[in-house]
Amino acid sequence: MKDWNVILGVDVSKLTLDISCASRGLHLKIENQSKGFSLFKKWCKTNTIDLKQTLVVMEFTGGYEYRFIQFCESHFIAYTRVPGLEIKNSMGMVRGKNDKDDSFRIGQYGEDKIKRLKPSRPLNANMLSLRQLLSFRKRIVREKAGLDSTLKERRHMYSVEKTDVITKIIKTKIKANQKHQLEIEKEIQVLISMDKEMLQNYRIITSIKGIGKVNAWMTIAYTENFTSFPDARKYAVYVGVIPFSNTSGTSIKGKPKVSHLAHKELKQELNQAAKTAMRHDPELAAYAERKQQTKCYNLVLNNVKFKLILRMFSLVKRGEMYIENYQRAA
Repeated sequence: MKDWNVILGVDVSKLTLDISCASRGLHLKIENQSKGFSLFKKWCKTNTIDLKQTLVVMEFTGGYEYRFIQFCESHFIAYTRVPGLEIKNSMGMVRGKNDKDDSFRIGQYGEDKIKRLKPSRPLNANMLSLRQLLSFRKRIVREKAGLDSTLKERRHMYSVEKTDVITKIIKTKIKANQKHQLEIEKEIQVLISMDKEMLQNYRIITSIKGIGKVNAWMTIAYTENFTSFPDARKYAVYVGVIPFSNTSGTSIKGKPKVSHLAHKELKQELNQAAKTAMRHDPELAAYAERKQQTKCYNLVLNNVKFKLILRMFSLVKRGEMYIENYQRAA
């Protein structure tokens, strides 16, 4: 593990970056663009901060940090991104909030946790494009669902005629969204087909009954093509299908429960995959039927989701397609 001479905490926003060195009490506020990055380099030089011996710590913001990450990669500056909730929970009791203080707190978090923090991998351009396409597809799907609901509600509440202008506009927007959704999905397929490793893993996991194209796209995107999680269990915790104990002393003896700190969208998509697998995969269907004799449906569904995750990671690791009723020789 490399020893870092300086830890910089960065609070990222859409327009600005607040950069602090907590141990030396230094702070800089710059624009989140090339002009600001030049000022950052000058500031480091003035304060004798060797960027090659520096680790930059920042939160996941969902996109605002990408410009600064590209700058860091182009100048070989090590950086790591940490979930904001993890940093918040590590602070203890905190009063007040502003960008400058937040950057100092992020820097302090980095200094406290330096032994277990590891630099993030360089951004994969294809992975970044895939996430952007999936994010926009989700927006289109939600908008279309809202329009469908509005159309049904209008037909139910009012005796509308075929010439109703509102109905016409809604139908037009729904058709346009359907067209745009197909365009986005086609672009996603082209993007995956151009990347040999992504295409191979896509073919492998879609060979599993229950795992469709959307589940496959999202799994590849959020596991960074099965490189950002060391094993299936870590990903299952991230998705929210692993139960944790709920006991304390002799008075609290609750049942194990899954944590609400999970990626709800991935979990919802896996719900549909598990339901499909329980209908069409003989092995999982038999497992679900056997378990439902003593367990509730939701628990069994959760177990099936975990089994699907185990299958995906196992097959990708071996580089093999899923084969029904396959038995490995002893």
